[in-house]
Amino acid sequence: MPGKVYLVGAGPGAADLITLRAAKLLAAADAVLYDALVTPETLALARRAKLIPVGKRAGLRSTAQQLINQRLIETAQTHSLVVRLKGGDPMLFGRAQEEIAALDAAGIAWEVVPGITAALGASAALGISLTRRGMARSVVFVTPRIGPEERDSEWLKAAIGSDTAVLYMAGDQAVEVCAALAAAGMPLARPAALVVSAATPDQQVFFTTLEGLPETMRHRHSGPALVLLGEVYADALAAATTMAAATVQSGATPAV
Repeated sequence: MPGKVYLVGAGPGAADLITLRAAKLLAAADAVLYDALVTPETLALARRAKLIPVGKRAGLRSTAQQLINQRLIETAQTHSLVVRLKGGDPMLFGRAQEEIAALDAAGIAWEVVPGITAALGASAALGISLTRRGMARSVVFVTPRIGPEERDSEWLKAAIGSDTAVLYMAGDQAVEVCAALAAAGMPLARPAALVVSAATPDQQVFFTTLEGLPETMRHRHSGPALVLLGEVYADALAAATTMAAATVQSGATPAV
């Protein structure tokens, strides 16, 4: 009899931000197939498991989804408890649906264990709510990235129509994404936050505008970037601008 597969969310980065259930499953797992963004500290919780990297990173050499599905099925046929460990939450831009369909077709039992998605980890790092009374009553999570042979996305319409918009996987297309948002009607002065490698020791935080995003992107490191747009970031942008001006006036080198 094949084993059971648990599609587990690893959260936004820090190992202690995963759920208790996820930690227990990792400790008991016979095999763990993990994404590229999962940290070594999180993998260390799987003390007795066979660790199998199946990372997918945009623009980099990675494992094709069809091969991941096949590897998952093969692993479940030889191991009792298999964890498919995904960054953030499996059900949000995690391609969990494709893996669930493959497991169903192979007759393998599965279960989803949710995790903290990157937008919530970034918001915690910023200390700024995605929604704010009297200012932001709607929030949308979108991605401008479209895979080969996928139909066009309505992400622009959703981002423009929401008080706060969170853009996943937009870092490598910053110029094109900002131009598309501006052409669709988003003001160039719309406050924006850029959070890189949220909830990790390498975390970077920037405040800018839609117009300034492409240039700001040039100063980030290569970690996963999340773009957040909305008036909820106006106060933080004003404070950051004032601080940068004071730093330049004092003759010091501005911190990036």
